[in-house]
Amino acid sequence: MDQINIAAWKGRTETAEARADAWPVQGLQALLDAPPPDEGATLPPLAHWCYFTPMVPQARIGSDGHPQRGDFLPPVALPRRMWAGSDMTFARPVPLGARLRKTAEIADVTEKQGKTGTMVFVKVRNLYALAQDGAACLEEMQTLVYRDDPAPDAPKPAPRPAPGGAEWSQPACPDEAMVFRFSAVTFNAHRIHYDHPYATGTEGYEGLVVQGQLLATLMLRAMPARPLAAFSFRAVQPVFVGENIRAEGQFCDDGTAQLWIADKEGKLRMSGEARLV
Repeated sequence: MDQINIAAWKGRTETAEARADAWPVQGLQALLDAPPPDEGATLPPLAHWCYFTPMVPQARIGSDGHPQRGDFLPPVALPRRMWAGSDMTFARPVPLGARLRKTAEIADVTEKQGKTGTMVFVKVRNLYALAQDGAACLEEMQTLVYRDDPAPDAPKPAPRPAPGGAEWSQPACPDEAMVFRFSAVTFNAHRIHYDHPYATGTEGYEGLVVQGQLLATLMLRAMPARPLAAFSFRAVQPVFVGENIRAEGQFCDDGTAQLWIADKEGKLRMSGEARLV
């Protein structure tokens, strides 16, 4: 990668406004088997992903289904892109119907050499505020990872055991319909979530990939309800459509909750932490 070109994208910003309409949250709640939001409700945690979705013209969609790179996000030439995790802090709830302003900034762009080759990490800071008065609602730092396609004989990462001592455990088995509906409410056209030949033949996955945001949503919703000050998650290994998983966690003495997604063999697929008010 050209270091000069990478550095040029750091600090780039864009701002947009949108109304927090009810319909995508209604769709999200339906796919989660939850009741629709009441009139006057606020957005459930992580439902902000239903807004400010990348609605670029079809002519600017890349071969992987994502918008072509080089507008806001840097034009990283590596073929595979993954949302590796997020760190969020919550300042105030967002009322349904409120007009929101989102300011996105490329906070950092770094290139590293890993066991599988070159990787580029892009950190995007997203600030959400009420457009009416500028009151801050949510800050999220997203970490995106770009990397090469794996070699056919590349060894798979060694699985890690999930933590023990879960205080709650919610089983799930995301199927094609659930994954499709989540892509619909978040306007996510990444082909690894619906195009099986592409996911397995081009990107080398074992099957259709369950969205990391959906797994994070399942993980957080499994926790007994508590007011949230912050939430973070990290993808450890992908979950594939049709796999049986468990969203588990436990409360800690320091005012946090440790959360995780485990597979049927007790291996860790995603980790998270919630800081409670």
